[in-house]
Amino acid sequence: LQAYVKAADATQYDGLATDTILLDLTHSNLRQRHAEIRFDLHDTLGTLRQRIHQKSGTPPQFQRLLFLRGNTVDGGVLYDVPPEADDGRMLGYYGPANGTTVHCVDVDPHSGSRGGRYEDTSLVEKYRMTDEEYDRRRGTLRDWGRRQKEADPTFNLAKHAREHRELMDVTRQVKLGYPLPEGYEMDSGGKVKRVEKENEVNGSGGSAASASAAAAGVSSAAGAMAEENGPQTVEGVAVGNRCEIQPGGRRGTVSFVGEVPEIGGGGHWVGITFDEPVGKTDGTVQGGKKRYFDAGGPNMGGFTRGKNVKVGDYPERDIMDELDSDSEDEL
Repeated sequence: LQAYVKAADATQYDGLATDTILLDLTHSNLRQRHAEIRFDLHDTLGTLRQRIHQKSGTPPQFQRLLFLRGNTVDGGVLYDVPPEADDGRMLGYYGPANGTTVHCVDVDPHSGSRGGRYEDTSLVEKYRMTDEEYDRRRGTLRDWGRRQKEADPTFNLAKHAREHRELMDVTRQVKLGYPLPEGYEMDSGGKVKRVEKENEVNGSGGSAASASAAAAGVSSAAGAMAEENGPQTVEGVAVGNRCEIQPGGRRGTVSFVGEVPEIGGGGHWVGITFDEPVGKTDGTVQGGKKRYFDAGGPNMGGFTRGKNVKVGDYPERDIMDELDSDSEDEL
């Protein structure tokens, strides 16, 4: 792999014009490194100073420039150019090669870049709002909930969140081809909406039967969805199996097989530890609150349905194999 990555190092500058030079720019107060900035050998020292000013904020009169032998000051200095040097001198005078590092030493005792003030975000004072200030704001979630409460004294955010979750579950089930449960219908735009019945949740006289019927409809559809993803969908899949996941042909090892109530949708899931960080979890759900398996790192794991999993002889891919010009997958 190292040989492949470095294969063109000896010829990477062959396509440049004779007078074009690529320089790396670094700064004494900054961690950033600006790689391969394009110059002409006939550009002046003043032009170089202006480019450094644009990228670091240090004015030309405070720039002490070091043309380095290597990538850092420790490698030695070819030229030490003080701030008062003639800015009309051309860069070709210093004989830089492609890849030469020019290190700017900021000599301004009051420089804004000192102490990490341009890069260290921990030095930035964070805005904090008191609970009273937030309460006075308009257009916030709290303000919205307060207005809903004024219009409907029975309203509460927990109930709203539950009804929204149920609506999303029904919408997903309809997309999978399941019939609409009782208490829901399609609007003129083709979207699922909850049917508010005359005697439903209208003060204390709301109909518990209507709410129960709607909930039963959701549960029925959810049960059908769970049945579709029942234990039969993961038959032959066992922890330790090598596998390939669709879409994408991602490969890995089966690390879990079973139900994961926290995800929703019911049924059985297959937990995969991927060979590469192409997943969405580390083997946990609910933001890391519950672990089903250890994927070994962030984005190294994922949960998928059994229909997306093929187990068998799926060895870890070798990156060099993908570079083979005789690959059957290459058009």
